[in-house]
Amino acid sequence: MATRPTLIVPAAGQGSRFGGPQHKLAAEFEGRSVLGWTVLRAIESRLPVLVVTTEALLPLVDPLLDPRDVLVISQAEALRGMGATIAAGVVERSGAPGWLVLPADMPLVRPASILAVAAALDQHAVTYAQHRGRRGHPVGFAAELYSELIQLQGDEGARRVVARYPAHGVELDDRGVLVDVDTEADLQALRRSGPDAGA
Repeated sequence: MATRPTLIVPAAGQGSRFGGPQHKLAAEFEGRSVLGWTVLRAIESRLPVLVVTTEALLPLVDPLLDPRDVLVISQAEALRGMGATIAAGVVERSGAPGWLVLPADMPLVRPASILAVAAALDQHAVTYAQHRGRRGHPVGFAAELYSELIQLQGDEGARRVVARYPAHGVELDDRGVLVDVDTEADLQALRRSGPDAGA
């Protein structure tokens, strides 16, 4: 692509289903936080990256990214849900030719998978990663959907936008596109499988 979409990593949720003693994104996994691994994968894709996070989680991101690639939102804004977090990122990168959304609790997605979804935006308004027919992340949106993306609210993320347009699934040999960390059990499974479990 002559111009590349921005990869938005929403990292401002409460992680309320996790139930552990700390935020799920701060949980340790193979020497890094869950968020640290996700950001590292994002950086390795070599796409422009924007992490949208809160002051509380900023220390997990600071060592990895230039401050220009981090958008800190208030706790009140974060409480408006994943949709609002994505919208804030899209507004911040309004000049991008498109956006990919990679949730911060998905540390196994391979950089090559991110790039494959990005490349499909050349031909489709909405793209998403899939593995063995199951829909996963990241999800990509073309620039023409800007006005809809900036109105997102709530915890549904961008599902309504995806449902309104013909979405193209990019079949990938990467189980990591399906693996997120929602619960303590998810984290334990991740630790047992290791950082290359998506292979």
